[in-house]
Amino acid sequence: MKYLKFIVFFITINVSAQQGGMWIPSLLEGMNEEEMTNLGSKLSAKDIYDVNNSSLKDAIGHFNGGCTSEIISDQGLILTNHHCGFGQIQSHSSLENDYLKDGFWAKNLENELPNEGLYIEFIVRIEDVTAQVLANVNDTMKEKEKQSQISKNSNAVEGSTTKEAWQDTKVKSFYNGNQYFLFVTERFEDIRLVGAPPTSIGKFGSDTDNWVFPRHTGDFSMFRIYADENNRPAKYSKDNKPYKPKHFLPISLDGVEEGDFTLVFGFPGTTSEYLPAVAIEHITKEFNPTNIAIREAALKVIDAKMKTSDDVRIKYASKQARIANAWKKWIGENLGIDKSDAVAKRRDFEASFTKALKENNLVDKYGSILPQFDALYKDFAPINIKRRNFIEVFLVTNELMQMTFRAYQMEQAITANPDNLDGAKQRLIGTLNGIHKNYDVTVDRGVFSNVMPFYNKNTDATIYDYTAFTNLDSALQLLDGNATEVLKKLNEDAAYSYAKPMIEEFFNSINAEYINKNEPITALQTKYMTALMEALPNARYFPDANSTLRVTYGQVRGYEPRDAVYYNPVSYLDGAIEKFVPGDYEFDVPKKLIELYEAKDYGQYADKNGKVPVCFLGTNHTTGGNSGSPAIDAHGNLVGLNFDRVWEGTMSDMNYDPEICRNIMVDARYVLFIVDKFAGATRLIDEMKLVHPKKK
Repeated sequence: MKYLKFIVFFITINVSAQQGGMWIPSLLEGMNEEEMTNLGSKLSAKDIYDVNNSSLKDAIGHFNGGCTSEIISDQGLILTNHHCGFGQIQSHSSLENDYLKDGFWAKNLENELPNEGLYIEFIVRIEDVTAQVLANVNDTMKEKEKQSQISKNSNAVEGSTTKEAWQDTKVKSFYNGNQYFLFVTERFEDIRLVGAPPTSIGKFGSDTDNWVFPRHTGDFSMFRIYADENNRPAKYSKDNKPYKPKHFLPISLDGVEEGDFTLVFGFPGTTSEYLPAVAIEHITKEFNPTNIAIREAALKVIDAKMKTSDDVRIKYASKQARIANAWKKWIGENLGIDKSDAVAKRRDFEASFTKALKENNLVDKYGSILPQFDALYKDFAPINIKRRNFIEVFLVTNELMQMTFRAYQMEQAITANPDNLDGAKQRLIGTLNGIHKNYDVTVDRGVFSNVMPFYNKNTDATIYDYTAFTNLDSALQLLDGNATEVLKKLNEDAAYSYAKPMIEEFFNSINAEYINKNEPITALQTKYMTALMEALPNARYFPDANSTLRVTYGQVRGYEPRDAVYYNPVSYLDGAIEKFVPGDYEFDVPKKLIELYEAKDYGQYADKNGKVPVCFLGTNHTTGGNSGSPAIDAHGNLVGLNFDRVWEGTMSDMNYDPEICRNIMVDARYVLFIVDKFAGATRLIDEMKLVHPKKK
């Protein structure tokens, strides 16, 4: 298969020069380096990524596979978002030790709390392996044959890579399968909770302020990496020592002002910047609205119960945050696409693409791509919506249906081979224990009654009165006995017999149809990427996010979300006090924080105007996974912690617009202020390196 040697191009769809893009850190020399310099950076490409010497990349870790974290001391101290560490904070919380409500600060190393299953992964090096991965792949192959050969080649590359015994490898696809990179990684698994502010700081504003500005959220938490006696990754052991990193980030006390250079370094999850207009229209007009409605129905029940019960609040805090986050994000995404007229502008771009095909004599080769997209999405849309609605009801919002879904998977494993009984039972037991650790049957029953009508009009909530799954002991009793006995009891359960026909339909019909209709779209998207490169060779393209390490650069900038409204780029503690509502679950403010504010006891963390900055805006192109990413200044120092985007800019996953797309970051000085003045955790301040880069 002919492959394209990408020189990191940048598509010109609603994007201006030097703004937008998620760049591969090993390929920054040249144009990216020049652009960063023009924006005010004093960093070289090698300062950011260097295989042979310590560089910024060595301080950036993938936090549990879903967020980003950074090392901020020579003792392996880690900074990430409060919402990234939320599950761990919750797991250590109880009514007696309510770390969600009161916060947690370990007084010494011995008090730092271990977290089973939590890991942080670092990138050792990145290599282009496109030629090896696409060897013996050609255009005469069917799509399944291509993918089979690519998988075989990728496995061979990973297996033959020179690495240390404790390191790992992974090959990832870029540019929709036109380019491939190998990542050599190190994973640390002894990660301990060091500190977290109360949710009244770490989640201040909650759902109301989520995805909006001005923001006043201290969205941070602290962990520490522990390593073995050789400073290498190791499982938890009381004998492990704080990790000595190759590099850690100094923290600037000088802060930011409008126009300052910002570099966000992290692991963005997924973006789809090169979708055709028909796909964007389908997502925002058809796909998103149904899923928004399901999550809204679930949140109506959960939010009401959390407000009236501390027990429910602790149990459902993490679940509620997970459900609410995407719900509000999708709403903002739809608004942003509409406000920026993105579909019409994408069609204008497609007209330019079609014209370029004619001018370059490429019509016979690629002229059918856009009409094919139109036909494929028309056929794909109904099954895409139905499949996602099933996932929302059975795997995202309702826990009883999730338990039946996992039980069905157990039944299928046992039916295929009775010898699978023990392994299948253990997997289901793990699921049951995980759900029941934070389960309230009244909440779940209310969610069921609200969300099931979106998927099936036969909504029978009486199954809650007769099922074994709503009680952990009785659920586990279903699994006592041999394969025949277990399956008999399972199929006699009220909830399971209710859900099973729908789950069977999902696996036997819905998901199979989805895969069949999505496969040609995926293949066509790869061809479209190739066509863009050939038809518009002078454009620049950055690869879509795929949970690999990326750099995105920009500047501190305010923005105008609507007519006659302008948001300044920095928010202050004054704003949090203005929003204060005593006892409110979203806008309560801790008494001590109010006292510090009233006494103006800010230490060294106020800005030149004598105010404590809380959050600031940048033009960095970010997405999910960038949560916890460091905001780095022109000199390589930490100035903030990325945690969100503005509501109108959540569309940047499909359509980055520099006029309204902004990322939101916690100011590093607010982090330090909370750690020092509010929490009194001076031992943590003492191990950081605080600098004044603007006073040189």
